[in-house]
Amino acid sequence: MPRARGKSRGAGRPLDQSGAPAGGTWRRGRGEEGGTRLRRAREADREGEESRRDGGASGEAERGLHRGEPGPGPGPGPVGGGRGAPGRFPPPPLTLPPSPPPPQAMLLQAEPVGRPVLQLITIRPISTGNGPPRYRMLMSDGVNTLSSFMLATQLNPLVDDQSLTANAICQINRFIVNTLKDGRRVVVLMEMEVLQPGHAVPAKIGNPVPYTEGNAPSLSLAKAPPGPSKWLGNAGSSGILSTPGGSQVKVVPIASLNPYQSKWTICARVTQKGQIRTWSNSRGEGKLFSIEMVDESGEIRATAFNDQVDKFFPLLELNKVYYFSKGNLKTANKQYSSVKNDYEITFSNETSVVPCEDAEHLPSVQFDFVPIGNLEGASKDSLVDVIGVCKSYEDAQKVTIKSSNREVSKRELHLMDTSGKTVTVTLWGVDAEKFDGSRQPVVAIRAARVSDFGGRSLSVVSSSTLLVNPDCPQAFKLRGWFDSEGQHLESVSISSGRGGPAAGGSNTNWKTLQEAKSENLGQGDKADYFSCVGTVVYLRKENCMYQACPTPECNKKVIDEQNGLFRCEKCDREFPNFKYRMILSANIADFQDNQWVTCFQESAEALLGQNAAYLGELKEKNEHAFDEVIQSANFTSHEFRIRVKLETFNDESRLKATAVEVKPINHKEYCQRLILNIRRNAARLG
Repeated sequence: MPRARGKSRGAGRPLDQSGAPAGGTWRRGRGEEGGTRLRRAREADREGEESRRDGGASGEAERGLHRGEPGPGPGPGPVGGGRGAPGRFPPPPLTLPPSPPPPQAMLLQAEPVGRPVLQLITIRPISTGNGPPRYRMLMSDGVNTLSSFMLATQLNPLVDDQSLTANAICQINRFIVNTLKDGRRVVVLMEMEVLQPGHAVPAKIGNPVPYTEGNAPSLSLAKAPPGPSKWLGNAGSSGILSTPGGSQVKVVPIASLNPYQSKWTICARVTQKGQIRTWSNSRGEGKLFSIEMVDESGEIRATAFNDQVDKFFPLLELNKVYYFSKGNLKTANKQYSSVKNDYEITFSNETSVVPCEDAEHLPSVQFDFVPIGNLEGASKDSLVDVIGVCKSYEDAQKVTIKSSNREVSKRELHLMDTSGKTVTVTLWGVDAEKFDGSRQPVVAIRAARVSDFGGRSLSVVSSSTLLVNPDCPQAFKLRGWFDSEGQHLESVSISSGRGGPAAGGSNTNWKTLQEAKSENLGQGDKADYFSCVGTVVYLRKENCMYQACPTPECNKKVIDEQNGLFRCEKCDREFPNFKYRMILSANIADFQDNQWVTCFQESAEALLGQNAAYLGELKEKNEHAFDEVIQSANFTSHEFRIRVKLETFNDESRLKATAVEVKPINHKEYCQRLILNIRRNAARLG
């Protein structure tokens, strides 16, 4: 049979057909057990050397053993037989390659082991209800077997495609050790590589016996009174917590936590602490608060309810480091959290929190800032990180939440960044009451919720983190830019472009006419609003004025009764007078496109520079003078605030644009916007 060779990266030595290292026996040992194996291996070597001297066996004859060739000679203990043939002794027992694989005890204790190489003896599925299948495995290191192995669900494809079968040789690249409630330990294989499939290894290697844990040291959290704790190791990997009571407990990274663990300890920094919230429904009432914490391996969210709120809320402080032990792990609800972790923690009666005094190596709040200008493309209800200078802010006010009928504080900030754009941010509760924007601080917000009310705005929710003048490079850069340049610029707000009319001033969503069309504004369920600078190229004067009901609340057209009275069908009344109102259709253009817009009373008066009462009288008495007023408005430029909405009439859909506001161009602001656009485009190209 040809000789098959495999390569174990953990060992760096080839394997023969049975999975043993080619070119001799691998020897390893640890403690008394390892010493016994080492002596046996040396004795086997001496016996083999004597056999080669006495029997005259060549190296080629010895290699023939592995091919199953018969031994030709008699004698005590030879393999095979044949008259006159030299006797040969069997090779030493096969063992697994020299991984960094340690004894099974090291695996169970989660000690650093490199990348151990093991053989799979058996694998069987276990019941998980409606969840994905899970597999329990019996594995061997050539000396001992251990049945406390479980395959992580992300490795199930190895079973599905028959890559992982009995006798397979596997290299364990990453694993975690979970302790069950009854004290037993389970080794969960997170990353694994099949070096040789089961069909290529004919049998079990060696004669392994079941491993018994014996007097393996058990790790438990110190029950001594709280005091200074000492951290031994690295937060990114397993480490040791040493407490004043003298006990030690293994600390695991956040990235290794999963719902199959019951006993664990992490060392993490609190990067977000929410306020206490209460609820009341048909099932009862209660309270909760949540925190977010981070270590070098990742981040996770934790929530405390009821009694745990009273216990942990006064203890936990923002940006401080603690040891967290025990708690229930479950799948995270991404609707309420932006934390990059598939799981979250719920504090229980067994949860322990111990301050850590020596943890400067742990990171602080991690941000992924989105430029304010890019928020216009952000999805509604998405969570984003932003940073900006508080250019202005409103006073805190009390509002009533309709859903709970409770009163809370609310405050709006206007943040600006180097894009020259501002966004409105709403603070609630204590954040709204305590915020001080008098010195125009730099504000960083993690996980702010995006709203489409009034264009794009942000809200600081319970899962958000608000930092004023944070200690980070982005804040320093923004501070320098604002002090030298930004404070002199008129900002452009993105917080009143969609969902409602603008309040005037700079709170606009500036677009060119072509941009408004290419972005399909008005095609959704709600009307969209944008601002532009346009020039009037044509005014349609026909039927631009009508006689309306004189009551302030009604603009309905009246009917001339030809008896000096005017009847309003809506009010069901007759009046001796009326008022003039205007509906003016105008075609406006900019440097890219043109658009028909409808101007009602106030907009039409601003466009023509005359009020409707005067124009109505002028039209009745001097038609020629009225035409001159219309003509004089052509080729004049204005700032237009436009509402666009797709409307359907007689089964025909068309986009209707209405000028809700017309005002003179503020050339200073307009030029500043152009300069910002030039700089932004130059930076993009450059």
